[in-house]
Parts: sequence; structure tokens; C-alpha cells
Amino acid sequence: MQQSFNKLIVSNLLYRPIRSLISITGVAVEIVLILVIVGLLLGILDDSRQRQQGMGADIMVQPPGTSFMMGLSGLPMSVKYVDIFRKLPHVTAVTPVGVQLNTTGGVETIYGIEPQSFEKIAGPFSFLSGGLFQQPDEVVVDDFFAKANHVRVGSSIDMLNHNFRVSGIVEHGKGARKYISLSSMEELVGSPAKASIFYLKVDDPTQDNVRQVISSINSMHGGSQLQVRSMREWLTLMTAGNVPGFSTVVNVVIGVAVVIGFIVIFQTMYTAVLERTREIGILKSLGSSKVTVVNLVLREALLLALCGAVIGICVSFLAGTLIHNKFPTMNILIQGRWIIYASVIAMAGAMLGASYPAYQAAKKDPIDALAYE
Repeated sequence: MQQSFNKLIVSNLLYRPIRSLISITGVAVEIVLILVIVGLLLGILDDSRQRQQGMGADIMVQPPGTSFMMGLSGLPMSVKYVDIFRKLPHVTAVTPVGVQLNTTGGVETIYGIEPQSFEKIAGPFSFLSGGLFQQPDEVVVDDFFAKANHVRVGSSIDMLNHNFRVSGIVEHGKGARKYISLSSMEELVGSPAKASIFYLKVDDPTQDNVRQVISSINSMHGGSQLQVRSMREWLTLMTAGNVPGFSTVVNVVIGVAVVIGFIVIFQTMYTAVLERTREIGILKSLGSSKVTVVNLVLREALLLALCGAVIGICVSFLAGTLIHNKFPTMNILIQGRWIIYASVIAMAGAMLGASYPAYQAAKKDPIDALAYE
């Protein structure tokens, strides 16, 4: 009996291939919508974490009231802090960095750096072509930015309302994707001898030594107002749950995806029930219970959802690869738990969408159904 029902379910779906394909596509779109958009948000977050981790610093010092999201734009802190921090016990290197947001062609973070002190923290740049900037209007970019924007050594790019010449292309992973001299940034924004953030390296990065340095900074005059964090602490803060608005965006995406899946499955199963009135009447006249009829409709919807989920997951991975190849600075991070979440959400939406048609099918009177034309 069970095998016969399975054959009936498959036959019903194959009998109407276009409708079945539309339903599968609707569920697949639901899965892709969730995985790609959430994956893009997670990818941006993970990329930021990896680039900050690649700085190699143990401690970061920011101005008062600065968010851990590194959204600072401006040079509010005096570079005189460099000499103060260098004198602290266990501190072996300090580098000031200017941070500016560039909105030309998209939102990007630019670092203004002092190359010698910067490389003591982050290590030497690995140049793929060209070399370090020598003039105030020269910029170094990473390989992802160069590939995404078809930039090479000698190319000109506009940022901070100024035209810069690309002097070199380096491997990605050291804080930003664009680097200019700190003195150039100071001049462009009108903040001489100022910086946005200070990175510190300690001689032995144990928790005790790091805490000791942080305590020393906090005990300085005005030091208690500064935002001082260990890099380990900062990395733990960079999670989806701590990012403002992340949960809201995800909930909106899930809500839209569920509505899409619900409407598609509901329309398919409701129309199928109307077209199979006589079939349902025959089943009930042969002794099938209401539960059996409901089970039949729900299992058809579940099979459609399963097929849509598998296709949606495969398309999501393909889309992630294509997007990253086309736009190297964009990374789609598809996590296993979100694959499970998206699949469960799709299944739940399909079952919800098929519930009313299943209920209507179970209510049909077998005599009226058999008389239906």
C-alpha cells in the first residue's frame, strides 16, 4: 500500500511537469534568497575579521566612543600617542593608522600608513607588481581590488576627491584594500599629525602581558576614555549577533523567502486538489481516510520542497562562486547551519502552504467527488 502511494505521488507530479517545475523553482528561489543574502552578509563580516587578524597586532587603541565595527572616518587622535605607547612595558612596536571611508564607486576603507612602523606590526607587504608609494598622490592596492576593478600598476583611481596613481599591488589581508601615506591622508582631510587608530604589538602576547599593557593605557591621563581592546577581544565581538541590524536584515530576508515559498506551494497544491477531485473521490470510496488524503497532499508538497531545496543549495554554491569570480572583493560565506536553517524554513513553508489544500481535499464527499465533471 505504501509503495502504491509513493508511485501515485510521483506519477501526479510527473503528470504535470510544468507545474511541478514551477513549484520546485519557487522553493529553490526561497533557498537561494536566504543562503546568498545571508552568506553575503556573513562573507563581509568574515572578510573584515580576517583582514584585521592579518594585521598581526595584539592591541588596538581607538578614540572615545568608537564602535568595534571600525566604522571610524577621520583623524581625531594625535600621533604623539606613538611615543607614549612605545614607552610602556612589553610594547615592542606601535603604528598609527588613518582610516577614511571612500564612497566613490562603493563604500571602501582606505588606510593612511607609515610604512616602516606599519610593517613592524603587520609584516612586510608581499608585492605582486610595482612597489611602495613614493609620492603623495600614489596608492598601493591589494590583489582583490585590482582584479575586481581591472587595475594595474600605473592606473589612476579617484578617491577622497583626488586622483591617485597605483604604485603597487600587494597580496590581500592586511587591514584595508587601499593604502596611502599617512602624511597624504592628513593633508587631504586637513588633520596634521593626527591618526584614527593605533596598533600595538607586545613582546610576549600572553593574556597577562596584554592585560597589563591595556591597564597601563587606561591608567594614563585621559586613557580611561580611549577604546582599548585586545585583538582577541575584538575578534570575538565580530559575530553576526553583535553587528547592528544584522538580525533585522536576516529576518526580513527569511520573511520574504517564506512568503514566496508559501504562495508557490499553496497555489500548486490548491489547483492540484481542484483538478483531482474525482481521484480523491475514488480514494475515499475505496476506504481511504481523511488522514490518508491529507498525508497524500502533504507528501507531494514535501517532495516538491525537497527537490527545490537540493537545487537551491546547489545554485547557491554556484552563485557564490560566480559572484566571487566576477567581484573578488565580495565573498559569499555559506555555512552548514544556514543550509539546515534554510532547508527547514523551506520545508515548513511548503507544509504550511499545503495544509489548507490538504484540509479541503480531506473534506470532499466521495459521492460528490465521483459525480464531479
